[in-house]
Amino acid sequence: MGTFIVRRFLIAMSVALTISIVSFMLLHLSGDLATSIAGPEATAEQVEQIRTDYGLDRPIVNQYLDWLGGALTFDFGRSYYYQSTVVDLIVDRMPITLTLGGLALALAISISIPLGVLAALKRDTWIDRLALLFAVVGQAMPSFWFGLTLIVVFAVTLQWLPAAGSDGWQHFVLPAIALGYYATPAMMRLTRTGMLEVLESDYIRTARAKGLRTGSVIFKHALRNAIIPVVALAAVELGFMLGGSVVIESVFSLNGLGQLAWDAISRNDYPVVQAVVLIIALFYIVLTLLADVANAALDPRIRTR
Repeated sequence: MGTFIVRRFLIAMSVALTISIVSFMLLHLSGDLATSIAGPEATAEQVEQIRTDYGLDRPIVNQYLDWLGGALTFDFGRSYYYQSTVVDLIVDRMPITLTLGGLALALAISISIPLGVLAALKRDTWIDRLALLFAVVGQAMPSFWFGLTLIVVFAVTLQWLPAAGSDGWQHFVLPAIALGYYATPAMMRLTRTGMLEVLESDYIRTARAKGLRTGSVIFKHALRNAIIPVVALAAVELGFMLGGSVVIESVFSLNGLGQLAWDAISRNDYPVVQAVVLIIALFYIVLTLLADVANAALDPRIRTR
């Protein structure tokens, strides 16, 4: 078990390092940062002054190493636009993104697992086909379009919920639905597949032959084993949802990390963009690592891979 954890940890660290290099290089290869910061009306002297002030005249390798050294101590520099430390901006916006991601994941789990179990128990019936249709629609529908549809129906037409803002729990309902629906189909299909495999296993037939109640067979024996891969997928989906918050937060005007990243991109605020990309990537990597460890603890066969 210890070897498995160390190996997974080393892989996670190498992925994090690769993401930091790629994101840093892409931003610096997208154009002249000094010109972008100065704006279209800046003179050549002003551009050169900005290049000197921000160290953009130094070799790019040195710039990356300085940025990486600061990132390891949670010093991502200062925002060009907000004139505040990037860490303060992230700490201020992160609770909104984490709240949105947690609510969306809870919603996805509460819908996908019961629906997957029901689809497996009612295999090849209209219930199973309706559940699969629900999954196909959710997978194919763009989250931003679904979010706009929710705003039109529930905020504009029915006026049940607010369309924007983050002042109370009501403001998180529609964004959580829009974001959670994206993760629901994959977890529902995986739950259904796992339940179908487990229900056909020998120990389930033995449990039924012993006269155990149907509810005990399904929930105590079948679901407990079928849910193992769903745990890993839920962690991965949470990472995807945190990354997808860039779109949803922009649609619903939630001032989280996603909205911060969008504003930073539109304003050429590169220190903020680099920091948010790295933070979201680290969330995804850590969640995947924890899911692998949890799966290994629940299923010892994984450790031998």
